Amino acid sequence: MSNYGASAYARVATTTATPRDVEAQTLLKAAMKLQDAVNGADPFSEQTKHALMFNRKLWTIFLSEAMRENNPQPFDVRQKIANISVFVLSQTAALQMSPQLDHFHPLIEINRNIAAGLSGRP
Repeated sequence: MSNYGASAYARVATTTATPRDVEAQTLLKAAMKLQDAVNGADPFSEQTKHALMFNRKLWTIFLSEAMRENNPQPFDVRQKIANISVFVLSQTAALQMSPQLDHFHPLIEINRNIAAGLSGRP
């Protein structure tokens, strides 16, 4: 497929995706970046720094949305999202200060599992 064709497909896929689909795709993208950092085996590489920053920004958005007063989700759902967000953010910050590649796996699994739930996959 040409770059033009791929770009056109990506634009259409983005405009027809539901918010849940976008969240799932973004979580999978974060998981992939973290996994690529682990596979790169250099905890101090730019790739690792970028993966952690991407994950941190993503979960900051989730936390902000969960805390938003006019969020339509029930309070208990918002509270669970906030709790997971706080955990992920604290783990990500710890890894930014002292990156240990074997500690990336819980973050990768959380991202993948939540993406699967958003996508309706087991």
